Amino acid sequence: MTDHTNNTHYVPGMYAGRAAKRKTAEQMAGQCIREWEKKRLAAVKEKKALARTHNCISFSRKIGVGALEIADLVSKRTGLRVVDREILEYIANNADLNKDTVNFFDECHPGAMNNFGAMLFGEKSFTMGDYMRHLLAAVYSLSDDKPTLFVGRATHLMLPREQVLAVRFISSKDHRARRVAAIMGISESDAAKKLDDEDKKQRDFFKKNFKKKEASPYEFDLVINRDHLSEADSAAELVERAYQLKFGAD
Repeated sequence: MTDHTNNTHYVPGMYAGRAAKRKTAEQMAGQCIREWEKKRLAAVKEKKALARTHNCISFSRKIGVGALEIADLVSKRTGLRVVDREILEYIANNADLNKDTVNFFDECHPGAMNNFGAMLFGEKSFTMGDYMRHLLAAVYSLSDDKPTLFVGRATHLMLPREQVLAVRFISSKDHRARRVAAIMGISESDAAKKLDDEDKKQRDFFKKNFKKKEASPYEFDLVINRDHLSEADSAAELVERAYQLKFGAD
């Protein structure tokens, strides 16, 4: 990924200093596929159960609030792998990857697709689109592989609730606009317009895939308002502590 500073296109999750040192979504996805296949072959050889969903963290956020910066800090503290929206989108939309991912998911979690639909929509009839099937399979395959910190795409609604620390980051639009303006080198009014576009995309995603208007605060273990906890290090420390309290020090 290139440096997005002064770029006219806002990419959710960007912040100064990260772009140059992170792996691309393609590189991360390729690494994940190799790890899944290695795990599968080892399980077959040793005749062991393949699936084990690890305890994970899921970050849900208002776009531009700075959740990915906090995720990287939490990763350094805990060792959890960070998987952001860009990586999940790449896997879910890549025809060469999603077939293997869904097959892997169905092998590990037979019947889970139907259970997921029933959990979200109760007895109502529903049709899960290909994108959602691929996204669900990617999330479970990643969480089966190793403890993971997911950022975006409502992963807290997909994983077993007892095995995920669900964290929501919010802030005022002014706070988000100031942050995005500083990163992109644009005016706050222009940043606010870009955030309006991203907010609409996020609402459309929830409406289409989860039949929800927005994320409810009751879905989360922890809600952090960046207007009042602006230091990323402090927010990361709070998340780390909550993770330890919920799942134990390890």
